[in-house]
Amino acid sequence: MVRSIRFWCQLFRLLEDAGRPGQMKSTRFGHELLDTETGWDPYLEDPATLWLLHWQIFKPPFLGISWNIAFSFVTLSEFSLSELAEAIQLRAREYPGLRSIAKSSFEKDSSCMLRMYESGFHERADIRCPFTELRIIEPATEELRSDCFRFSTGAKRSLPDLIFMSAVFEYAALWFPGQRSLSLSQIVFDPNSPGMAFRLSETDCGCRIEQICRQLQNALFTDTSGIRQLQFQADPMDLASECLKNYYKGLR
Repeated sequence: MVRSIRFWCQLFRLLEDAGRPGQMKSTRFGHELLDTETGWDPYLEDPATLWLLHWQIFKPPFLGISWNIAFSFVTLSEFSLSELAEAIQLRAREYPGLRSIAKSSFEKDSSCMLRMYESGFHERADIRCPFTELRIIEPATEELRSDCFRFSTGAKRSLPDLIFMSAVFEYAALWFPGQRSLSLSQIVFDPNSPGMAFRLSETDCGCRIEQICRQLQNALFTDTSGIRQLQFQADPMDLASECLKNYYKGLR
């Protein structure tokens, strides 16, 4: 159980290696989010915080590689547990460092993923994962296959625009350092992008970006010759932090 807690806290960027064997320490993000006196949401009461934690999985260095592959590269319209595991494994074989991972590991990850996001998977579980509230994986439409699921591409009404936008700016900072613009296509379709992580449509992403850019002084959403771009002058990590602070400040 201790190993499991440590893994999930590291995956969500709440804890990091303290530099001494066996010891961990709170990350800056973990402190800002969970500090009992000054934290944004110390008791994880706001559903939006689940989206924020979900986004941490898609930031390098990758600790949950099956999640990264599933959300960014699995193109199955519908899948069972075994089909999801097989699709992840096939993609993992394209990377030399992942070829030695046993199929059973991907099967365990796939089972964990379905338990995490789909409320109907193994309904008899004593404790339901809070991430099922995101409804990012849902039952497939085929009534004859109760074991079949799909990624939900519908509107994510519980995902606030500011939480989404903070992910966009972090994505820019982590993947395109020094760059001061991103195309809407990159934000929506590139691997580990906010669009893929949150499973949002291009229209939804564009509307959210346009709405938030009206509130920020250092960001602009442009449309030139049909190419829609997010442009920003300030450091994207500072803009990401500004979005988070503005969101949680509005809850107080």
